[in-house]
Amino acid sequence: MTSEDPRPAGDPALPRVVLADDHPVYRDGLRMMLASTGAVDVVATAADGVEAVVLAGRLRPDVVVMDLQMPKLDGIEATRRIVAANPGTGVLALTMHDDDESVFAAMLAGARGYLVKGADQGEILRAVTAVASGEVIFGPALADRITAYFARLATLRSATEEPEPFPQLTAREREILGLVAAGLSNGRIAERLVLSPKTVRNNVSNVFAKLQVADRAEAIIRARDAGLGH
Repeated sequence: MTSEDPRPAGDPALPRVVLADDHPVYRDGLRMMLASTGAVDVVATAADGVEAVVLAGRLRPDVVVMDLQMPKLDGIEATRRIVAANPGTGVLALTMHDDDESVFAAMLAGARGYLVKGADQGEILRAVTAVASGEVIFGPALADRITAYFARLATLRSATEEPEPFPQLTAREREILGLVAAGLSNGRIAERLVLSPKTVRNNVSNVFAKLQVADRAEAIIRARDAGLGH
């Protein structure tokens, strides 16, 4: 059941917060804990994802503290709808679940923070105020896992990417070789890259030397075999 604070609006300088959790004991305890700090203004609570979306649209809080497992509409979809409709509202996931699937689903839905229930008052308050100020925050253990996850992705990506042809060439030399392979003369290459003809000649000579080719025709064959110039 939706609950809005009947008291007059609090200090406008404080972050305005909506709490969404289907467990009334935890929800009420969290509301009282945050209110007792005097650092945030809890303006409403919701018992399911649908109520959370409605309240976020009506009240436009700075932060929605969102459980992920809720009736009617789960926290992931509720997060997605809130962020799409109210870009100024940040969502902080606060849930029992710390598996990778839940963490990254919340991130992809647009959550700016993720904490596991059991976090102490200081951690939750820091996370709420950080999300309210536009930061992205995750608990220390989750932050390590997120870093490890993206490190694994980077490793997999680099393992599947084609290596650059002719690693002995500089980036400029490889660019010029590609234009040579495309059939451009030195003069045309100089115009294309806004270089002096002498600079292009020097780079072409360096390419021939590094590839150990005798002439332009042989360089073109080597370059096209490697996929350049097409």
